[in-house]
Amino acid sequence: MRRPVARKLSVLAVSAAVVSVGAAAPPTAHRDPVQKSPLAVGYGGAVASVDADASAAGIEVLRKGGNAVDAAVATAAALGVTEPYSAGIGGGGYFVYYDARTRTVHTIDGRETAPLSADQNLFTENGKPLAFADAVSSGLGVGTPGTPATWQAALDAWGSKRLSSVLKPAERLARDGFTVDDTFRSQTAANETRFRYFPDTAELFLPGGQLPVVGSTFKNPDLADTYAELARKGVGALYHGGLGQDIVDTVNHPPVDPASGWNARPGKLTERDLAAYRAKFQAPTKTSYRGLGVYSIAPSSSGGTTVGEALNILENTDLSKAGEAQYLHRYIEASRIAFADRGRWVGDPAFEDVPAKELLSQRYADSRACLIKDDAVLTSPVPPGDPRHPADCGAQGTAAPTTYEGENTTHLTVADKWGNVVAYTLTIEQTGGSGITVPGRGFLLNNELTDFSFAPANPAVHDPNLPGPGKRPRSSISPTIVLDRHGKPVVALGSPGGATIITTVLQTLTRFLDRGLPLVDAIAAPRASQRNAAQTELEPGLWNSDLRAQLEKIGHSFKLNPEIGAATGVQRLPDGRWLAAAERVRRGGGSAMVVRPAS
Repeated sequence: MRRPVARKLSVLAVSAAVVSVGAAAPPTAHRDPVQKSPLAVGYGGAVASVDADASAAGIEVLRKGGNAVDAAVATAAALGVTEPYSAGIGGGGYFVYYDARTRTVHTIDGRETAPLSADQNLFTENGKPLAFADAVSSGLGVGTPGTPATWQAALDAWGSKRLSSVLKPAERLARDGFTVDDTFRSQTAANETRFRYFPDTAELFLPGGQLPVVGSTFKNPDLADTYAELARKGVGALYHGGLGQDIVDTVNHPPVDPASGWNARPGKLTERDLAAYRAKFQAPTKTSYRGLGVYSIAPSSSGGTTVGEALNILENTDLSKAGEAQYLHRYIEASRIAFADRGRWVGDPAFEDVPAKELLSQRYADSRACLIKDDAVLTSPVPPGDPRHPADCGAQGTAAPTTYEGENTTHLTVADKWGNVVAYTLTIEQTGGSGITVPGRGFLLNNELTDFSFAPANPAVHDPNLPGPGKRPRSSISPTIVLDRHGKPVVALGSPGGATIITTVLQTLTRFLDRGLPLVDAIAAPRASQRNAAQTELEPGLWNSDLRAQLEKIGHSFKLNPEIGAATGVQRLPDGRWLAAAERVRRGGGSAMVVRPAS
């Protein structure tokens, strides 16, 4: 989003389009703001993220001999500095890794967990569900952080560097500072009121009581010290040590300015919750699409099953030959149906009987695909089907509405010279998370538990996403890696955006794989997002086009959404080069870099 550290850009022709190629500045380079590049092509590995300083941190590690996992952790840690309202060690995420040697995909569920004392009434007060805003800026919404455990688990399993080594670029960035841009200032402004509820947050993010000035240098020495402590002591400092104690104290006694009048309800997090936390290694979801293997994250996220089901629904439609309106119609309807099944069936599999295999079966997708008509639109909410007992064009029970998920997650994609690939989405939930900064530690705490249903979505139907002791709330995060028939990577990508993550990944994949757009153009294309709602959200590029009128003629209803998602991806080109791609405009534009740019 900001603070580029790219060298002077060169120009390269790829897929008949003239594109800019970005490269990371040397670690000692002065960080003057220069134009970022949404696309880079070259050798030695690639990093794509929303932020240039973060991408440069990953490139620095690759240049020093690190692999994709090492670089991914370095990039994520740097995003905790420059994207503190979207990610950080106070949150969680999902990590998908492709091992080039074995040609296999592995995943880590690093989702936050509810306290072990939580039950389905976590967000109930006086017999009624809390207002969402009351739950967000409170200790109640804070789950046990999973990000540090994810970093250590990934490094232990597949990395080549120590945590202390890969944290160095982020520690340096926090201490030396980064350049404030319009996006950082506007995100701060959007949170200014609630940031002022919490003195430590206001002191950090509203220096001198004012919004940060565009072009100024923003330093976070407390976070630098926290990273240095993690480097010395390991992540045990959080899960078994003093850092963890500070988190527990902050959650259970939110430090509120008494003059604000804000009721920051205390949470129920304990040292036992931190000590019990584990990042979970689990098998990825897999589905076949156009002869390719599509791998993503399994529940507790609904991303892999929902993207996979929608792809299976689209499998028997030749989207490469469809007109643009027909393509969008089919994509929208497939999304609508997949979200209907997501709401009914997906939750934390440690607590819920999730039929993931059945949701991803082609037989089930075919039984749902027959609901789609070229000249009519399904009425939302569409009832779910029964994946264990597929019935042609069948539906069962009553539809559940899609719960709200905060949109300011962040995604990074990394590849190395050996061919390993990482797609990693991490988050503290919505912009600014809970709004609560751990005093003296320099990072915000998540509000991920607000991803749970506060009450049953439909009292007559079991809701798989109610809170429970140690339970992980359902997510929409969808880091995805696509392999060819020989098990080699074709593309890897992901996006932030709450529940729109699923539709962003699905639309980007189909535009790239089916519609033939270059990856950077597939990412930049205007988006539509249908989540089993009465209206489909459209970005301005579609809202202001003739396509909207064509789709409205057959029954679609739309509403405007100024911005949906902020994807990044990497692609392995046939000649062995890596192509990294990011947003051109969304969230201030992204940053794609390679180790050695092609000239």
